[in-house]
Amino acid sequence: MSYSVGQVSAFARVTVRMLHHYDRVGLLSPSGRSHAGYRLYSDADLARLQQILFYRELGFSLDEITTILKDPQANVMEQLRARQRKLREEIARLQRLAEVAEQAIEVQQTGVVLTPEERFDVFGEIAFDLSYATEAQLKRRHSDGQREAMARAAAHTKEDWRRLMVEAAAWRAELLGAFDDEEPSDGDRTMDIAEEHRQHLTRWFTPCSPDMHRRIADDFVADPRAFALVVPPSQQRPGLAAYLCKAVHANASRSVGSHSTSEEER
Repeated sequence: MSYSVGQVSAFARVTVRMLHHYDRVGLLSPSGRSHAGYRLYSDADLARLQQILFYRELGFSLDEITTILKDPQANVMEQLRARQRKLREEIARLQRLAEVAEQAIEVQQTGVVLTPEERFDVFGEIAFDLSYATEAQLKRRHSDGQREAMARAAAHTKEDWRRLMVEAAAWRAELLGAFDDEEPSDGDRTMDIAEEHRQHLTRWFTPCSPDMHRRIADDFVADPRAFALVVPPSQQRPGLAAYLCKAVHANASRSVGSHSTSEEER
């Protein structure tokens, strides 16, 4: 059977102009012509077009395709392997770009409005995994506390963040000291450290009740990204996240107990 250029264009989903170009460069010339001089493509021509489109989809140039189709002895497998390697490299490059775009989106969502240079200068090695911060925001976006925390984070200046991080570093040193000294997680020293963290959150983000602090501490154990927000991986010890979580829970119970006692004394 023979097919007109319009018919081939329709069912091969290529433009008539492209078919004309393939004809001009000698890549795909129709086998026949109608009495009126119009191009007519045979089944063999369509099979060749299918090969061309396959190689084009893989990113081969027209010159490369011409070479492949012209020489039956051409090492097609080697060319396909080379193309596969390039495609994998391109996929990796695009994946990196997608991750950069995702991080840029997450930076906007977390409310930490600093340039990358400022972020590195202020946060240093603290492993701020923004995917965790974004998930936390989305999960708790209807919470008044979460909205307030994000609003206050967005209002912090570079100097605010710097002071916050200095305060956090001093607190972290106390935590590591208690852990290395093998202080019990429910001892007064460790519970005081947990209380300092709760007050830190209240001071810089949003009022943090003992119950809210428990939930935050539970995340430290459940998700390494959450714990990296308070202790960078280079300073972490095995069992430290659980140690802090237990201290927070003990301090929360102490706080609730103290509050109940005060109410009874009234």
